[in-house]
Amino acid sequence: MMDDDPDMMNTDDLEPLWMRLINMVIVWVMLSFASSLLGLMTIAQFIVMLVNKRQPNEQLAEMGTTLGVWMAKAARYQTGASEVKPWPWTTLD
Repeated sequence: MMDDDPDMMNTDDLEPLWMRLINMVIVWVMLSFASSLLGLMTIAQFIVMLVNKRQPNEQLAEMGTTLGVWMAKAARYQTGASEVKPWPWTTLD
């Protein structure tokens, strides 16, 4: 009997392991870029809050939330906890 969990697929449905390696390298590069972007956003938000009496920029905060969700999804794929690839292979949550 198969489990209904979408992250636990039948091994016949999985991509070849070498293709997963290529995807993992691409995601690794994207994660490195995302980490740098997060650092820049952190500095920018701090400056905004410093100038704006502790009020954060809403768009920057929302972008940070979206980036965090993507990074979590990417980390799950990288570590084998999920077979679901992050954006750009799937929609950005």
